[in-house]
Amino acid sequence: MFEPAPGPRVFAVPPGVDFPRAVADGVLARTAGQPPEALARITIYLNTRRMERRLHAILTESGARLLPRLRLVTEIGRDLAMPGLRPPPPPLRRRLELAQLVARLIERDPSLAPRAAIYDLADSLAALIDEMQGEGVDPAAIRNLGVTDLSGHWERSLTFLGIVQDYIDGSPGMASGPEAHQRALVEEQRRRWGETPPVHPVILAGSTGSRGTTALLMQAVAGLPQGAVILPGFDRDLPDAIWASLSDTEDHPQARFARLLDMLKIGPRDVTDWGCGATPSPARNRLVSLALRPAPVTDQWLSDGPALTDLPASVADMTLAEAPTPRIEALTISLRLRRAVEDGVTAALITPDRVLARQVTAALDRWGIEPDDSAGRPLDLSAPGRFLRHIASLIGRAMGSEQLLELLKHPLTHSGAANRGPHLIRTRELELFLRRAAAPHPHAGLLDHWAEEDPVRQEWAGWISAVIAGLDRTGVRPLSDHVRTLRDRAEMLAAGPEGSGSGALWEKAAGEAALAAMEELATEAGHGGAMAPADFAALLDAVLRGGEVRDPVRPHPQVMIWGTLEARVQGADLVILGGLNDGTWPDLPPPDPWLNRQMRAEAGMLLPDRRIGLSAHDFQQAIAAREVLLTRSLRDDEAETVPSRWLNRLTNLMAGLSGNGGPEALSAMRDRGAGWIDHAQALDRDYVTVPAENRPSPRPPLADRPRQISVTRIQTLIRDPYAIYAREVLGLKPLDPLRPEPGAALRGTILHRVLERFVAEGVAADRGLARTRLMEIADLCLDEAVPWPVDRKLWKARLARAADRFLDGEDQRQAEGTPYPNERRGALKLSGLDFTLTGTADRIDLLHNGRLAIYDYKTGSPPTRDQVRHFDKQLLLEAVMAEAGAFEAVPPATVEKIAYIGLGTTPKVESIPLTQTDTDDFRTETILDELRRLLTAYGARSRGYTARRAMMRMRFEGDYDHLARFGEWDDSDPAMPEDVG
Repeated sequence: MFEPAPGPRVFAVPPGVDFPRAVADGVLARTAGQPPEALARITIYLNTRRMERRLHAILTESGARLLPRLRLVTEIGRDLAMPGLRPPPPPLRRRLELAQLVARLIERDPSLAPRAAIYDLADSLAALIDEMQGEGVDPAAIRNLGVTDLSGHWERSLTFLGIVQDYIDGSPGMASGPEAHQRALVEEQRRRWGETPPVHPVILAGSTGSRGTTALLMQAVAGLPQGAVILPGFDRDLPDAIWASLSDTEDHPQARFARLLDMLKIGPRDVTDWGCGATPSPARNRLVSLALRPAPVTDQWLSDGPALTDLPASVADMTLAEAPTPRIEALTISLRLRRAVEDGVTAALITPDRVLARQVTAALDRWGIEPDDSAGRPLDLSAPGRFLRHIASLIGRAMGSEQLLELLKHPLTHSGAANRGPHLIRTRELELFLRRAAAPHPHAGLLDHWAEEDPVRQEWAGWISAVIAGLDRTGVRPLSDHVRTLRDRAEMLAAGPEGSGSGALWEKAAGEAALAAMEELATEAGHGGAMAPADFAALLDAVLRGGEVRDPVRPHPQVMIWGTLEARVQGADLVILGGLNDGTWPDLPPPDPWLNRQMRAEAGMLLPDRRIGLSAHDFQQAIAAREVLLTRSLRDDEAETVPSRWLNRLTNLMAGLSGNGGPEALSAMRDRGAGWIDHAQALDRDYVTVPAENRPSPRPPLADRPRQISVTRIQTLIRDPYAIYAREVLGLKPLDPLRPEPGAALRGTILHRVLERFVAEGVAADRGLARTRLMEIADLCLDEAVPWPVDRKLWKARLARAADRFLDGEDQRQAEGTPYPNERRGALKLSGLDFTLTGTADRIDLLHNGRLAIYDYKTGSPPTRDQVRHFDKQLLLEAVMAEAGAFEAVPPATVEKIAYIGLGTTPKVESIPLTQTDTDDFRTETILDELRRLLTAYGARSRGYTARRAMMRMRFEGDYDHLARFGEWDDSDPAMPEDVG
């Protein structure tokens, strides 16, 4: 197949050529005229499964024939027997074993790292071991690094590195890692080939030699009598001087090729063209090659740039779309992909940004286009993944109401029955009960109380109780127990109380992938030891995060989404390079918790810049396609973005080539992109057509308006009439929170209860005894109604701080009169208005002069006199009711004063006399007249219930602001009265 060569046989394919097709055409051309079995004697090693599938498809598209043996580089040992070589352990087993070692270290010295980092550290150590074994780095090279580290970081790193010594040395009981296994196979294959070279052709195609083990295999294949290495995206436009300097850089797209050629002891001119494929635009390749030259020699733009010819023509099939937001970028890409489908051409989006890929997939769904996504969907974000993660997070914890309802509402819960409707109805009924009961942690007894009068509910509640009971196991337990508990509870929830099996939990592609992950976890659980529930939840997150789900439904044959590695497999008519922002393409090198750049260089390990160089090579490959769309967003969710360094270099070079028409060509690229962005924005506007709302002021019919109101709601009627309309006319009441919070309302209720019981018992003459009894009653009330220990202590401390001030005032109040026991309810029917005023007085005292005093307890600051006069009229209205004899068992009498007893941070009493006053502002006659005028005004159809009419502060939120669409208008906008009903 190949003519004899004096040295290593290396071929290359330039950027932009369909690499798999070029490989296939070259193999067929070189075996033309030979017997059919000649093709079958060829072995071709490829770097990815996708390239293997595509090469197979190309070789068979012209009919049946004998095919070459297609192998992955990682399958070098498929036909190689090595009895003494142990297979590598499953990745999960090694992760569990390393995690145990890390956990023991952290237990001995918690300052080394938090427990939440156990699995991240184990994964990082596994990656470090693989890299050391793949690059052939001796562990001694790491231990003997001369590091002067005053911070102690290196000492901590050595502590962690020491726990994997058995893995690195391959001591008994520890199986070698996958990279060590692969390197051993490659070295054995090299040895055997050296002794007995194969007579049949062996080809290695598609790899760049970025890994040490792969580079060794490439070196061995290139030296075989009938061996050949085919390099993808080889830049023939680089001058020899640049090639010579690439050994000192890592971030250039051709840097790995330069290292490989140095290893093979050949130069770039010794690399032969493979042929069988023309570059779509040689002029564009020259432009990109010049733009991507190493940073120290970018001054060559000035000397070599003017020599570029046909610049406008070379970028005529390139479009640059700089979208204002990521959403518009995704819509722009989806529109261009849709046009490709309509034009009957193949199109591929190449991006490392998985969020952008998912956004494009979602945008294409509106046209029924399912792209062929090489990465699939993350398993942890699928429905079964979320379901399992949520259940695992509840093991060993007190389940809250919101977590329980989240489980019950999950689409996989009760998915075993044909009719899921009754389950959802009972879930809604249970939610309303839990909200009213203010139960932060539902338990079996509470569920039994809810279901005690309904047999159907009882069976359903028993099923929930059984699930909860299985999750409350705390403490450190073997991993196998955690896995069994999780699977049992998950299947029980999915089946439902009447069903059997596991419902729809393990069905479809996502369910099958989740089941495989759970079975693998169960198989390897014996290597995980014992762990706490929180550690198990972290482990499950890590396991599911590494999985993926592929839709078995056949995707659209013309639309593909690839990662950057698939740029080497490109065979699309249109290539879209998406997410071209720095930090995305190229992405930032991940932080290395063990070795910095200098230490890596000294130890002979891979440098972080290698990733940038590989990404740059993928970019150079992809941008050389026949038609290219480059996209980026000018902003992300937080700030302005920085364009990718390669896009930045390209645009800067073109902008400076004024003599070659560079600025005009760049402007044309941007104009073409602006057209697609305009289409995307027009499409987006079609879905955002809801006009802004005016400030509402509904005017319901008089018959529907409330005829009764409490004294506490009068302030709401004055400040936010819309809230009265929503509650009393529409009948909408705010739901109680699922998770009760220890807020001001509850604190006020508790304070009223404490003081009511204390005053009803009678105040002891001895101050010490009185204070002691007050705090005893506080303890009783707090224990009864406040389940939060911290808040109980805080609230008791606040009361203790105000106790002496309260008792001083209470002595005076007891001297002035006698309190009526307990709260007093009342109702006053207003003559001539057909309206009833209701209220409950916290405390009414009968003074010794026969008059009344009305008090209200405040946990915060009491209202000022002006606030009482204009807004906070609760006590003033209670005075009106008391003088009319509206309160139960309180004879009518003149109210002498009202008073707010503040027991907040700064205890104070705000007392307002009603009889001895120079003005009529606080006289009950005046208050009653104002009330009549207020209610008469709202008794007219022309009066609307205006939203947020006179809020105390603009930042205050009302219960019905969302219904009034507050935010589309503000407090300065005029109200727009409108008849309703």
